[in-house]
Amino acid sequence: MNKFKQLWSKLHSSLWFLPSLIVAGSVVLAVVLIEADSTGSDRWLAQWPRIFGAGAEGARGMLSTIAGSMMSVVGITFSMTLVTLAMASSQYTSRILRNFMRSRVTQTVLGIFAGIFAYCLIVLRTIRGGNEVEFVPGLAVFFSVVLALGGVGVLMFFIHHIASSIQASNIIASVAQETMGTIDRLFPENLGQGPTDENDMDQEFRLLAEANWHTIPARKSGYIQSVDNAALLHLARDKKTIVRMERGIGEFVVQNTALASLALEDPPDKGTIAALQATFIISRLRTVEQDAAFGIRQIVDIALKALSPGINDTTTAVMCVDHLTAILARFAPRPIPSSFRYEEGKLKVMTIGPTFASLLTESFDQIRSNAKDNLAIILRMLDAFQTLSSLTTSPHRRQALLEQVRLIVELAERTIESAHDRARIDTRLTRVRETLEGGHIRKE
Repeated sequence: MNKFKQLWSKLHSSLWFLPSLIVAGSVVLAVVLIEADSTGSDRWLAQWPRIFGAGAEGARGMLSTIAGSMMSVVGITFSMTLVTLAMASSQYTSRILRNFMRSRVTQTVLGIFAGIFAYCLIVLRTIRGGNEVEFVPGLAVFFSVVLALGGVGVLMFFIHHIASSIQASNIIASVAQETMGTIDRLFPENLGQGPTDENDMDQEFRLLAEANWHTIPARKSGYIQSVDNAALLHLARDKKTIVRMERGIGEFVVQNTALASLALEDPPDKGTIAALQATFIISRLRTVEQDAAFGIRQIVDIALKALSPGINDTTTAVMCVDHLTAILARFAPRPIPSSFRYEEGKLKVMTIGPTFASLLTESFDQIRSNAKDNLAIILRMLDAFQTLSSLTTSPHRRQALLEQVRLIVELAERTIESAHDRARIDTRLTRVRETLEGGHIRKE
């Protein structure tokens, strides 16, 4: 199942898979229409000679023109796509290129143009004239004209799509939406059951310290894209053991170094090792499917590029801070599932996952370091902390926010010299601290 998910992810993000399906569908459509023309539809088509009355030479010329035009349009579409990828990589970050490649619009447009070309070729080769018994599939030829006119509309739509997709606001919003989808999908999960008595936790820690741990190495080097949690629970149940992850999702693991550990009296056999390794998908790239931190990383990279001296685009950086706030706001009020997965009151799996503090640090540390003398970014980050503090009463999360505020104060004291600007920062700080100190505190 894990291999199937990895294969589907690769196909979904490729530029050739969906276009290939559309081309195959176009070929099937051409064959069906030709078959319909050859099974006695001539009398029916003869009722509209101005629509379906093309001769063999005229039909060949029209189909050849449409096919040649579609190949020219395919070349233009590929060129526009490559230019967009190059611009996005240089202007923002190369980590967002995968989002462009996964675009259903781009894949569908390429498939439509290539499909029209394939359709015309199939119909063209069935036309007979001259000394042969004449056969012109009138319905199929007429439909090629409909496809050509539709292709013109698709080209206009694609130009509009390209112009919209390279705008910073759309790129950032798209990444943020995908990341929030990941948060919605992952954190409501209830994998196993937690202990009901705190004394049981103390007992579990003592048992874990006394357990005989066997390290399972990684089969190859790369980033951990995802983990099959259900398979980990099944493996722990089947082997009557405890599985402990040594590397979390999004981390880089080196071949033959620790990937996970098993609490067993005897060393695990090859089948157990292979089964555990198969629950991890390791690749050269990080993805957002189970790695919300990677979505945050993409937006942070865009902000850093915008704040660089060569670009100096504060507005884009502010948008990045706004969307990072929206992502963390989706995360802030939610309880994080325990890293200990229980089944029937027994510990089965120990996972490594993100925390609010780690995502907060990932979001703002580097932006803050590059925001020297930038009043707009400092004020917007303070607004972000005020918003987040109003959404959580967890003492741990509020403490993480308070630490970020302290670092902002230190940055402002060191880099902001204007008395007017310092006064604005102090006013905003007062609001943030009032929000952090208010509300009822609950345990996380």
